[in-house]
Amino acid sequence: MADKERYQMLVIGAGPAGYVAALRGARLGLRTALVDKRPTLGGTCLNVGCIPSKALLDSSEQYHKALHGLEAHGLKLTGVTLDLPTMMKRKDSVVEKLTGGVAMLCKKAGVDVYTGTARLVDAHTVEVSGGGGAGGSGGAGGENGAGSESMSISELTANAVVLATGSVPVELPSLPFDGKQILSSTEALSLETVPKQLAVVGAGAIGLEMASVWARLGSDVTVIELQPNILPGWDPRLSKVLQQEMEKAGVKFHLGAQVEESKQSKKGVSLSVKLKDGSSATVEAQKVLVAVGRKPYSEALGLEALGVAGEKGRVTVDEKFRTSIDGIYAVGDLIHGPMLAHKAEDDGFAVAEIIAGKPGLVDYSTVPNVVYTWPELAAVGSTEAQLKEAGIPFTKGQASFGANGRALAMEETAGFVKILAHAETDKILGAHIVGPWASDLIAEIVVAMEFGGSAEDLARTCHAHPTLSEVVREAALSAAGMPLHSA
Repeated sequence: MADKERYQMLVIGAGPAGYVAALRGARLGLRTALVDKRPTLGGTCLNVGCIPSKALLDSSEQYHKALHGLEAHGLKLTGVTLDLPTMMKRKDSVVEKLTGGVAMLCKKAGVDVYTGTARLVDAHTVEVSGGGGAGGSGGAGGENGAGSESMSISELTANAVVLATGSVPVELPSLPFDGKQILSSTEALSLETVPKQLAVVGAGAIGLEMASVWARLGSDVTVIELQPNILPGWDPRLSKVLQQEMEKAGVKFHLGAQVEESKQSKKGVSLSVKLKDGSSATVEAQKVLVAVGRKPYSEALGLEALGVAGEKGRVTVDEKFRTSIDGIYAVGDLIHGPMLAHKAEDDGFAVAEIIAGKPGLVDYSTVPNVVYTWPELAAVGSTEAQLKEAGIPFTKGQASFGANGRALAMEETAGFVKILAHAETDKILGAHIVGPWASDLIAEIVVAMEFGGSAEDLARTCHAHPTLSEVVREAALSAAGMPLHSA
């Protein structure tokens, strides 16, 4: 073996859960190693997920506004053209800055980074093969994050091993990924030309975000979803508003529909779709994006051989992120809870503190969820349907962006804020937003919920005028029985 190093904490996977765990552990004084098969840190989120998709969403929105959204402001543009290579170059630049920033942070914190594939030999021993060793005093080292010298296998030992290997796209047996015509979200982020027609199978967050990008850039987009509504599990009124806005932008939807057959040719893919009324339709597309969800990724880790318990692909952990094997922990998409980057970060932060002998806890009931379409959607806590099912009495307050001065000034009036509070205690139980910058507006409600705040607490908090956040206050006023600008 080329290396035989002993660490107090060894993290496998350098996505949001993994690199945050490594940074927090190192800053708490633990000798820490971080292993990832990619030469750049940040995992799916920074490399081929959250960050590049948001860069393209922002660029495509700018293009769409230049074509369609500025005349009401008295701005008339002509000769607007799309330079897709430049847009992609900008996206790659954003990714490079952030992944490079994570590498720099690891180096400064003293985290030893190994590039390669990790396999657990036992609860405290990990083999890293096919990559490079630790890059100096904590850096990724070498070109593209590889170690300063090539080596076949590094053997590392640690008091605690943290599994943070994330998730991968779910593949449909009837539509296996080929990276050319049948795409996962990864390939959909790097197309060299705008497809004339794009079919999106799955109307979850990823499918709708990618549908938005390519529809804005000129593609004829059709979304096919098995469930009767887009964004299954979300408040149906929110998803209805989003569907209406996306339809205005030219996106077509087949809901309650299923792809029964696909035929590929040099020209593209022909999908036979069974519609909700039992009839059939044919959707022709140059490209098909399959976005039906993600699944935990733990291949080649050797978990089964060690007897690490799991269920439905997820690793089973207790409240301290401990697996069934002493000394092995798991966080992020590998375990229970929503598959969200910020939830994974909180898992990583908490597990490092636990390993360092400090208390660590993540309250999944206050983890917000966001869809970065336009308008944006954001939610935290329970839906009305969940509260009714649980028999919890609640009050509801709702306010529209159409009555908000800032939203009117921005020409962004679609959507509303809904706040749900306990009917007896007034404690905030959930919040749901569809509208401009919902991703930012949800944060103050999350803070209120973290402190056990009530709708009245939020309602009596002074909000600057004119701001979009006033819609949040108005919804809280309504939920607390004190409506001001809403009926």
